[in-house]
Amino acid sequence: MSEPTDTSDDTGTGRRPYGVGPAYPSRHTEFTSEPPPSRYAAAPAAAPAPAPVAPAREPDPAPTAAVSGAPSAPAAPATAPTPATTHQAPPGARSATEPEPSFTPSREFAVADGVRDVGLVFIGASMTAGYGDPKGLGWVGRVVARTQHPDLDLTAYNLGVRGNTSGDVVARWGAESHPRWKGRGERRLVVSVGAGDITSGMTMARSRLNLANVLDEATNSGIGVFVVGLTPTLDAEHNRKIEALAEAQADVCARRGITYVDCFRPLVSHDQWMADLAASPDRVHPGQAGYGLVAWLVLHNGWNDWLAIS
Repeated sequence: MSEPTDTSDDTGTGRRPYGVGPAYPSRHTEFTSEPPPSRYAAAPAAAPAPAPVAPAREPDPAPTAAVSGAPSAPAAPATAPTPATTHQAPPGARSATEPEPSFTPSREFAVADGVRDVGLVFIGASMTAGYGDPKGLGWVGRVVARTQHPDLDLTAYNLGVRGNTSGDVVARWGAESHPRWKGRGERRLVVSVGAGDITSGMTMARSRLNLANVLDEATNSGIGVFVVGLTPTLDAEHNRKIEALAEAQADVCARRGITYVDCFRPLVSHDQWMADLAASPDRVHPGQAGYGLVAWLVLHNGWNDWLAIS
């Protein structure tokens, strides 16, 4: 798949967006006091083809420690994406004694033969809504435009709401998504949320819990799930908090075998991304070029594999 045209380097340097490596390894204790998760029920050891068992919800977090992250060591420069090795979040980040989740992860999502009638819902906040893009496409519109395929009868819905937190998404995703999926043969959900958790002072544990609950409820309902991570800002201190939350989100996804696209590390030192933010009216949301970069990362890091298209 070729890189979207609106992500090309207009400066003539020929620089392309950095690739994205595997999801962050879990370094849970380095950025939060949340105890290591122990919410999973062990899968039966020898039962033949058991039905998926719904996992227990993560414990309610203590109402302390707002989302924040201690300064971490600078990340090594990213390299060009290698889709064959970076599509799926690794199942590492799990201790030797922690039992495997007993539910069916989205990577085992079954698809029908022939042309598939797919309802594709995107849910999140202002970045999902494409706020600030003069073309009105955002990264969602660009991804959908490049997902048209002869094997897919695709109907896409953008349910991004500016200012939403992960708590808002927990409250509305089911009620708003299921009517869109009515009559569709295959249900897919793309989640991208979390920036509002930081600005609202939500705890790290609560933010993790909210994302985990959406993923668990969706996968246990037979819905394929894909997660797009947070993007960096121009503020170094705020970026440390974003990086910590992005790492937590990657860990939540890795524990469930759900694909997570890291947008923070490839863009935090990307000249075109930072220039686009600096030129935007609010210096927070990108313009056409920035949204094109996010779309490029999504399309080149597991998207086609997740949709089971060539």
